[in-house]
Amino acid sequence: MKFNYWILCVAIILTGCKKDNTQNNGEYAFLGGEIINANNNFVVLSKSKHIIDTIKLDGNNRFVYKVNNLKSGLYTFKHGGEFQMVLLEPNDSIMFRLNTLEFDESLVYTGEGAKKNNYLINEFLRNEIEEKKVFKYCQLNAEDYQREVDSLKNAKLKKLKKFKSKYDTSDLFNKIAHANIEYNYYFNKEIYPFVHYRGNKNDILNTLPEDFYNYRKNINYNDTFLKDYFVYNTFLRWNFSNISLKEHYKHSENNHFKSSNVCYNLDRLALIDSLVTNNQIKEDLFYHYTITFLNKSDNDKNNNAILKFYTNKSSNNEGKEDITRYANALNKLKPGAPFPALKLIDASNTETNINTIINLPTVICFWSQTYYEHFKESQHKIRELKTKYPEVNFIVINIDDYGLEASLKTLKRNRIPVKNQYQFKNPRESREVLAIYPMTKTFIIDERKNIVKSKANIFGRHFEDQLLGLLNK
Repeated sequence: MKFNYWILCVAIILTGCKKDNTQNNGEYAFLGGEIINANNNFVVLSKSKHIIDTIKLDGNNRFVYKVNNLKSGLYTFKHGGEFQMVLLEPNDSIMFRLNTLEFDESLVYTGEGAKKNNYLINEFLRNEIEEKKVFKYCQLNAEDYQREVDSLKNAKLKKLKKFKSKYDTSDLFNKIAHANIEYNYYFNKEIYPFVHYRGNKNDILNTLPEDFYNYRKNINYNDTFLKDYFVYNTFLRWNFSNISLKEHYKHSENNHFKSSNVCYNLDRLALIDSLVTNNQIKEDLFYHYTITFLNKSDNDKNNNAILKFYTNKSSNNEGKEDITRYANALNKLKPGAPFPALKLIDASNTETNINTIINLPTVICFWSQTYYEHFKESQHKIRELKTKYPEVNFIVINIDDYGLEASLKTLKRNRIPVKNQYQFKNPRESREVLAIYPMTKTFIIDERKNIVKSKANIFGRHFEDQLLGLLNK
């Protein structure tokens, strides 16, 4: 009842506001919301990576905001590291309610423009659920797999057709909804050779039906409308990974595929350079694949080859500076190097040097509110590892710059003991020094405070072997 009452109050406010817009020639829309278990006191609204405004929540963690000079399309609202997209069109008055404990799953829209957005968020969640099913289908032969993913696509098209017959949908919504279905289907096709259990990817590619990738003839690699849309960008990453396989096998003498192969990665970057002309799309792909390679590779020669390609081809000076700093940081974090003497804040707001608490074989992990699912899964995994390896010291560090209170609130809300939980005193500087990417990055440190592994992963299949190797020295 409380939320319904608030919506009624907002509706009255909006009605009053609309009466005052006779002198405003620009299009506009209203966006408001209520956030349960708020992580901070603001919401950031943006469009196409351009921040429109930082909106402060009131005492009840609610807000109402008028978007002036509206450009119809997908907008992003971000709170506490989590984010989601909303479709705004002229005269929309959209309210949402969400709980940060289940950000996407709890998100519900009401008001003018709500139905289209509830449809889109439900499809987003449905895609996440279906992904596990699709990964299982990937073990089928190609013909059976194609029938299964075709069936999933047809069911979505049928559902969309029913929605459009029931509601008066705009051309913009129709375009987004169809793109969501099509590119998710294309994504399902692109992952097949990688997820299929057979190790020889070349054999898989050569046995696919001739029409398996027919849709590629119509792919727009420079879609300015979809360039900020998650499903489109996910498809592009897998598509370039896949088509690079064919290119790689033209000159590779080894049929055993490794994604870490420097030649394959250079082939992929070259294909991106040749097929993508949109600067934002190209730079995002360049950056993603370059930083991913550097994180996984320990070969200086290969790293330099990838870095050279990126710096020569990229026109993003800021991105090049970021990647160069990242590469330089990695070079200082090799096995045998001393772990950097960074400053931490503990749960009682006491400052400490991290090296003063490393006096045993130590595992250092990180978490961020931006990656909430990783936070929950990693904390559970660490509890298991602590029980299994009591002789190991586990240090867990929040890397956000939202303040100590925000991280403690998240820990306590999830009933996680705050002992050995820390926060960086200088988050941005510390993130750069430790080259924290991806979020699963884990350090294994010996009792002399020297790095044993700087690119470990507590979820990796070899992690416990790496830990035992240190303990048995």
